[in-house]
Amino acid sequence: MELLRRIFRIITAPFRFLGRIFRAIFNWFNRTGSNLHNFFTEEPEEVPITDTLSKTVQDPTGLFVHLDALRKHLLRASMVFLLLTAVALFFNEQILEFMTRPVGGIKDVIAIDVTEPLSTVMKTTLLVGFALSLPYIAFEIYLFVAPGVGPGARKWGLLAIPAVMILFVGGMSFAYFVMLPTAVPFLLSIGGVTPQIRLSSIVGFVTRVLFWIGLSFEFPLIILILASLGVVNSKMLLTNWRIAVVVIAVVAAVVTPTIDPVNMMIVMGPLIALYFLSIGLAALAQRNREKIPAANET
Repeated sequence: MELLRRIFRIITAPFRFLGRIFRAIFNWFNRTGSNLHNFFTEEPEEVPITDTLSKTVQDPTGLFVHLDALRKHLLRASMVFLLLTAVALFFNEQILEFMTRPVGGIKDVIAIDVTEPLSTVMKTTLLVGFALSLPYIAFEIYLFVAPGVGPGARKWGLLAIPAVMILFVGGMSFAYFVMLPTAVPFLLSIGGVTPQIRLSSIVGFVTRVLFWIGLSFEFPLIILILASLGVVNSKMLLTNWRIAVVVIAVVAAVVTPTIDPVNMMIVMGPLIALYFLSIGLAALAQRNREKIPAANET
């Protein structure tokens, strides 16, 4: 009888092993689903800011807990940024060719200093690493901020993460494919001379333009977040649209690499369009904020 029992256990061992694996997977999905449900439905404790500040002054240990959580989020974001920067380093030749294409490619530029190629490669790979890791950096920021906001803001915040990448890449694409083909020939035609273009000069120029234009395209998302928090509203933005156009003109003048009004208008056009898009997003966020108290009263 004991022999039959041992034979049965040997025969059924693979099935029991698979059963444990499936049971562990099921428990993991069950715990994950429960945690996600609590994450998106749990209401944060509403404490006035004055009470929070006085409590922090009296007992700073609570602040240390948040600082430690922030340190962990920043550490993970930094590790992903460094990892993707290291991956971009393996494609440095293709990246340099891409960056120098507005002036004809890598074959049409020169390097004067011994360390110029190395410093240029590091600059370009850092930009590429930041662009690739931006969604994860935004996700870590979201995880840090999410426990302190309501369920509706958490859902909107999660949807905003891919929007961060789309807007940033969209801004860089606009700068590379629309703005630079107009600006670079204009700059090179001034004075009637044929310049010897340095590698660090053109790469630094293209890097700055791509980064700042990509960053400026995040404006609608910033407005959406501020409107969700109640800092701004659509009426305020619509009333002050003239002031916004003046501010956009100043920003375009700073970001635009040339002094001619044509390239400045090329930058101002999409920024003004994004501003009026932000007004619509602010109205949408404001309407959602008004629905939440009404739903709670019901």
